[in-house]
This record gives sequence, C-alpha cells and structure tokens, in this order.
Amino acid sequence: MMVEEPERYFESFAGAGASGMTIHVEAAPHLQRQLARIRELGCAAGAAVNPGTSIISVREVLADLDNLLVMTVNPGFGGQEFISASPDKVARARHMLDEARSRAALEVDGGISRDTIASVWRAGADTFVAGNAIFSADDPRAEIGALRNICMETV
Repeated sequence: MMVEEPERYFESFAGAGASGMTIHVEAAPHLQRQLARIRELGCAAGAAVNPGTSIISVREVLADLDNLLVMTVNPGFGGQEFISASPDKVARARHMLDEARSRAALEVDGGISRDTIASVWRAGADTFVAGNAIFSADDPRAEIGALRNICMETV
C-alpha cells in the first residue's frame, strides 16, 4: 500500500479478499500496531522500506513480519533505474532477518531485470517484483522464465 494512513484501508482490503498487506514504514508511525491489525484481519503483514530509509527501521518489528520489502527504486512510477547500492541493503536485511530467525520473505521491488536480479538474489532476496521487465517484454511468460533461470544459475 503506497498510501498515507494505510490503516484507513485495512478493513476494506481484507473485506475485498486481500491475503496480505504491505505498508511503508515511512507512512506508519505506529508500525507494530498496524502490522498486528493486519494479522488480526487474517492477512499476512509486510513492511516496505524506501531506498533512503535505514533497514534498521524495522528491527523492532521483525517478529511481526511475514514479508520485508526493500525498495530498489524510489516509489512512484515504473521503469526507473535500479539503485546500485541496493544489493548491500538487501544483504543487511537478510542478515538481520536471519539473526532474528525470522521466516519473513525478503522481497525487492524496482528496476528488477535480467541485469539486476542476480545481485539481489545473491544478497538474499527470495521474492521479486519485476513489473517493467515483464510487461514490456515481447513474451512476458518467457521473461519470467528467464528471470527465474538467472536465479537458479546463480545458486
């Protein structure tokens, strides 16, 4: 949810059938309470961290997370260039999740393509949002396969 005051939408999204909700830490001053409410509604709870926000901002809520999303571009529009410092941030997030023995998925979103996916996969991400790479491809299904293959080859 790339919105301010995301808690205003929790019930509506859950009522519409959402199985999970991810909220930006920058828009959630009461993050732990908001994550708990998402879970009370029967949904998986996630936190998204913008490129300029420290990954430490979620340290105190790791036990409440089903998903940690590291933004690898600044939110706002598709087709942006992947921020080159992102793999280091993803590695720090993976270390923090592992240290806490968290089972949360580590997701990345922004600028994910054949040229960038291996670096964040090696850094510890296990879930990827690759909008522009897929939707601008001549064969989206084949592009998804190519992205998956890159990760498998990088193991």
